[in-house]
Amino acid sequence: MAMLDPRTLTLVVTGATSGIGAATVRRFASAGSKVVAVGRRADRLDGLKAEFGDLILPLELDVRDEKATFDAFSSLPAPFADYNIVFANAGLALGLEPAQKADLDEWKTMVETNITGMLTTVRASLPAMVERKEGHVVFTGSVAGDYPYFGGNVYGATKAFVKQFSLNLWADVAGTGVRVTNIEPGLVETEFSVVRFAGDKGKADQVYAGYTPMTGEDIAEQVYFACTMPRHVNINRIQCMAGQQTFNGLTVRRDPA
Repeated sequence: MAMLDPRTLTLVVTGATSGIGAATVRRFASAGSKVVAVGRRADRLDGLKAEFGDLILPLELDVRDEKATFDAFSSLPAPFADYNIVFANAGLALGLEPAQKADLDEWKTMVETNITGMLTTVRASLPAMVERKEGHVVFTGSVAGDYPYFGGNVYGATKAFVKQFSLNLWADVAGTGVRVTNIEPGLVETEFSVVRFAGDKGKADQVYAGYTPMTGEDIAEQVYFACTMPRHVNINRIQCMAGQQTFNGLTVRRDPA
């Protein structure tokens, strides 16, 4: 079974400035792939460009901006215009309050980024891949899309949406030459928790205290595996957890005596 030559792959990676996105850019570029690195922090994009030179096209973009996202995909320069992988990775979690105390604006931001921004990315990029009869859409989902936890309310719901959308998208594009994969990690130590707790690194570090969490590089390796499988193979889902993580217990609320 011959794996795909990474030097034939051209990726667009959203959320490329940190965590899983940045690790994925580095994993593919180090193997010779061309990568459009998409994110909102120009200095970090420039850093990726400095590491890998002409293999990287930095693209400062907020995928919540529909017009800018469509314009960006329609105006990519050669040789990046013939992308054959789109990794819709941009996303975030905000807050860990129970629903009755949650900040509605944080809910809206998660929906706008994790769902609307993801949908915009797919809709802007998919027709060209279908027309070329070659492509792969990859998502960053989460175990939170399957298993609820306290305070995960809207974040988990957005990842459940990503999971089901990825399956429905595969039903739509099967046979077109475009593949679809949802990567669904559990505990990964990136800037994820720092963002969730509004920059409070001490609080974020407590999430991982006593654990050996997965890293962005661990997840990037799974993306690389799925995308370099022979084209007749589609990896629908990869769900993974850190070795010390398992499923939440069911919550039982007892009445006071």
